[in-house]
Order: sequence, then C-alpha cells, then structure tokens
Amino acid sequence: MFVIGTLSGHVVETALGYFINPITTVLLGVFVLRERIRRLQWVAIGIAALAVVVIIIGYGSFPWIALSLTASFGVYGLIKKKIGPAVDAVSGLTLESFWLIPVAVVQLIIVAQTSGITFGTVSVWHTSLLVFAGIATAVPLLLFAAGARRINLTVIGMIQFMTPIMQFLTGVLILHEPMPTERLIGFVIVWVAVGVFVIDLVLAARRGRRTRAAAVV
Repeated sequence: MFVIGTLSGHVVETALGYFINPITTVLLGVFVLRERIRRLQWVAIGIAALAVVVIIIGYGSFPWIALSLTASFGVYGLIKKKIGPAVDAVSGLTLESFWLIPVAVVQLIIVAQTSGITFGTVSVWHTSLLVFAGIATAVPLLLFAAGARRINLTVIGMIQFMTPIMQFLTGVLILHEPMPTERLIGFVIVWVAVGVFVIDLVLAARRGRRTRAAAVV
C-alpha cells in the first residue's frame, strides 16, 4: 500500500495513515492485549476519528490508502508483540521473508508479463537504487522487530510519529502534492490528536518517575 501511495502521487495520504497508525496501535493494545489506556488517550483516539470523518466529507474521497496502511501496519506490530518473546528479531524477519517468497515469485511473473522487469536493464544507478531499496526496507523492519520485543505498544506508537512528519514534509515541500483547505483542516485535527496523545505520555512518564522515587524513599 505504501508503494502504491508513493507511485500514484499520494505521499501525503500515506503520511495521514502513519499519523493515525500509533493511535490504531494503542487500540489494538487495548482490545487485543487488554492494555489499559488513560482518559487523554481516549480523547486523542476520538479526535483522530473526527479527523478522518472531516477528510472524507470535506475532501470528498475516502482515504483508503491511509486507512489500509494504518490497519496493516497496526496488525503487523501486534503480531510482532505477540511472538516477540519466542522469536528474536533476526529470526522473525527471516521467517517473514520465507513466507513472502511465493508472493514475490508470483508478483515477478506478473510484472514480467505486463510492464516488464527493469532490474539490471536500465542503468547501474537504477539497479543500485533497487538494491538499496531492499536494504532500506529490511533494516527498519529489523530494528522495529527488536524494539517491539522490549517496549509496550504505547511507547511504540509515540516513536512512530516521526515517520509521518517526514513523509508529510516530503509530499508537500519536495513533491508539491496538492494541499486543499479541506485536507489541511483534517491534518490539523490529526495533529491536535497527536499533541493530546504525546502530552498524555509525558504526564504519565512524570507520574511514573514520582511513584518510583516515592517507593525508593
């Protein structure tokens, strides 16, 4: 879904998906892993849902790329969390790669019969970029798998806000994708949700430090 969004001129929409993704991750933590969340986190979830509704109504189109991204990556994080204690990061990523081999073979056959495979046929630079794309995909997944085993989903959600910020700036400032008023309003509402979410995490961290300090005393 990320590749489709990038190649079809919807980088900003992929950013929306990754902005919503941390909140989706928290929801999965609540309903699947039975993690508890605080009142401000529920407020952030409600504001994020409002942002999606505003974008759908105001912009006139359903953000299916964004919502598909947040749903798929949220489930991916959940699976990583569930199997984390049993499988280390390298082994997990290796198993994922083996599971995807049949899918990759079918995809290569379809591409070869339609638009054609460009690997090794365009230029050395083009081939090098394709090889690097694999590395740029595998390394973050490996780090994500290692991190998901060590921290809870709430912290994972907060860290993941860095990705959509970079994607949004890339789409608007570098690729010059359109940013009509309706979409901008939707993003502002999302940013409000993100702000509420982060404030809650900061306050919770402070309360945790005070509690630990009191326990030591």
